Amino acid sequence: MQDLKHLSKKKRLSGLGFSGTGYSNKRLMPGCEKVSRSLRLPTGKRRERLKHLLLFLAVVLALTPVCLLALQKAPHAARGVTEWFGSRSDPLPKVADRVKEPRGSFETASLLLDSARAEGDRLTATAPTGETLHYTIQGDLQQRVHAFMAGYQVPYGVFVAIEPSTGRILAMTSHSSVDPEWARHAFFDLYPMASLFKIITASAALETRRITPQTVVEFRGNAYSENPRYWDASPRGKNNRMDVTHAMGKSINPVYGRIASDIAGKESVMALVSRFGFNQALLTDTPAKESSAGEPQSDHGLRLMGAGLDHEVKISPLHAAVIMAAIANGGRMMSPVLTDGSGATTPRELRRLVSPETAADLTRMLSSTVTSGTSRRAFHDRRGRPRLDVEIAAKTGSINGADPKGHYSWFAAFAPARSPRIALVALVINQDKWKIKASQVGERALQEFFER
Repeated sequence: MQDLKHLSKKKRLSGLGFSGTGYSNKRLMPGCEKVSRSLRLPTGKRRERLKHLLLFLAVVLALTPVCLLALQKAPHAARGVTEWFGSRSDPLPKVADRVKEPRGSFETASLLLDSARAEGDRLTATAPTGETLHYTIQGDLQQRVHAFMAGYQVPYGVFVAIEPSTGRILAMTSHSSVDPEWARHAFFDLYPMASLFKIITASAALETRRITPQTVVEFRGNAYSENPRYWDASPRGKNNRMDVTHAMGKSINPVYGRIASDIAGKESVMALVSRFGFNQALLTDTPAKESSAGEPQSDHGLRLMGAGLDHEVKISPLHAAVIMAAIANGGRMMSPVLTDGSGATTPRELRRLVSPETAADLTRMLSSTVTSGTSRRAFHDRRGRPRLDVEIAAKTGSINGADPKGHYSWFAAFAPARSPRIALVALVINQDKWKIKASQVGERALQEFFER
């Protein structure tokens, strides 16, 4: 028994020994020879090959994260390599740069306006082609208006003035204390038109002979209500009543909302929207964007549009100035001109907006804005005396906007009302704190123009 016990212990230890081959358990574990051989560490060349294989696998595992990161960054790296090689060869214009290149002489001249030099009361600049550009702009008017806006540090301000009979631009300037880059294209971008649209509403009704400047419109609710639900006249009476001339000057929303829906009608309003140049390429010689005014889908929407409360009705300051110049010109819209070579350029008529009779009626209605309407304070001193001995036809607009964010203040005018020499549009966008209104910019411009 002892021998058997001793033998059994010896075999178990020899089978587990680190220096033995494990053959001592051969009799107790049939087939163990093959298992033991498969677990033996390789020697010689086989051992060297295994070491190389393990080393290769370790390198692959280590490089895998790096490769994945490189794949993610490959587009950026390729762009960087392309730019590096491009910088060492003849530079080619980028696609973005080609898009930003001026599209015509008007845009070229507008981009060079800030660097223009004064020659007497006129401005000149040198184009990239070497050509000398002679601006139609009056240097003093341009400088005074710009200095006025800059002095008040308006967040965003833009001003355009035009000679009505020729389309020659007399001033085109802008300023922004928030975003100087905005000022470069402010004349051509689109902004909510606000109550300037009341001019189109009135034109639609005047052209179809459905109103005269004396027509009285009844309405219910507050004069500056922005909810068309409360504008209908009550059959029980006790309604507010106002003629369309005073309603234009005071910018009464219910009156012009009801004119659009109940008097002129959608078909007439949209016909004038098209005639005034919305939703089409009108000022093709300029970089001005197409003004937009979608067709209202309900009576409620038509009233909002007619009153100037539709935020999606948008216009550029240049287009607005061209419209005011057309009304001042008896209804004839002239193509805007910024440069005229070394002499006068032949005026070019774009289209007729309204009849001479409608233009005369509009002039009468717009004159109430300064005498008794929304711009009376800007054009009269504290004692009520006029600051200018000139009859002015004008319209204001006020609305909140989002691009850029702020409160939009419009002022559009022409003067003298009976024999216009200048038409202008000012837009000031105030933010948290009011700086100045657009009507103040317009008053300063007219004062400079007529008193110089």
